Amino acid sequence: MSDVHDEYVAGDINTIDDVDDVEDDADFENADRAATATAVLEYIAKSLAEDPAAVSVDVSERQGKVVLSLSVGANDMGRVIGRRGRTAQAIRALVGAAGARDGVTTSVDIVD
Repeated sequence: MSDVHDEYVAGDINTIDDVDDVEDDADFENADRAATATAVLEYIAKSLAEDPAAVSVDVSERQGKVVLSLSVGANDMGRVIGRRGRTAQAIRALVGAAGARDGVTTSVDIVD
């Protein structure tokens, strides 16, 4: 069992190293606050999508929450939402847990 104070090991599968895909400088502060949540959302969406190049995550802040807006290709919208929204609900739960690691409250919006 790992401890919170364990040292970082390069290549550790339980960490997310690539958070360099932030595109908007205006939202950089918000993206920095929720770096882990943004990386988790992008990873999950790209893994589910048939066209990972069409996946984008925009970060904004609304009422003290970090809002992550997920855009995917038209053909991948059903895959990301899932039957009765179960996949979307699971994604929101995972991203919420990742946001809690950064100390922020997150919300995921799936946009057309």
